[in-house]
Amino acid sequence: MVFRVLATAAEDASEPCTYVLVHGVGVSHRSLVRLHEELARTADVFSIDLPGFGGLPKPHGDVDVAGMADALGDVLDLLGLTNVVLVGHSMGTQWAVELAAARPQLAKGVVVIGPVTDSRHRSLAAQLIALAVDTVGEPPNVNRVVFADYLRCGPRWYLRQTRHMVEYRLDRRVEDLAMPLLVVRGGNDPIAGTEWCRRLRDRAPHGSLVIVPRNRHVVQYTAPRAVAAAVRAWLTEHSKQQQSPIPAT
Repeated sequence: MVFRVLATAAEDASEPCTYVLVHGVGVSHRSLVRLHEELARTADVFSIDLPGFGGLPKPHGDVDVAGMADALGDVLDLLGLTNVVLVGHSMGTQWAVELAAARPQLAKGVVVIGPVTDSRHRSLAAQLIALAVDTVGEPPNVNRVVFADYLRCGPRWYLRQTRHMVEYRLDRRVEDLAMPLLVVRGGNDPIAGTEWCRRLRDRAPHGSLVIVPRNRHVVQYTAPRAVAAAVRAWLTEHSKQQQSPIPAT
């Protein structure tokens, strides 16, 4: 399978971590470019286009969530990356969580932005309706990026991957995470609802939730500074907790 890796060295490496960004179904790194640039101010950042997306060749056979996550892990191995913060958007949250749960040594934390699939929309028809509702409220520049990538992806691969997306139980898999999880939701996101995001936070052993008001599903594009600030604050808090001395007994 063919992947594309876009790497940016930190402008001022003040964060002791590396971010790996994973896009959602149908799209590419372009939906994450603003967050990539913002995070790269203080840490090294890698954005990865997965097979069949962003104009890359489509795999010959079917690839489910576990298969794609396993292949993504191989890419991180080739890059020599460990102890990274995996940041996924939409279906990218599934690939990120699956990889972190299966290979915990690769990730020190996981960030899921607009996670899917909300139990209210666990069918292809419901997902398409929620996507249509979101599209109406997203800014034109977001829709231009998203739909240009949809055209490059094509309907066959998009629908094949969406079927896996709907079937994958993210709310169960987060229970297996050994590292902290941050859930990020746009306050007006019709795809990842509030109760769904709270469920993910509560089921993860070390879960947190941040809601960015007045934004929708592609919040990392419309409010990259707010999302990056939330991620940095979350990492700082967990770093402090890990450094706290254990009380004497």
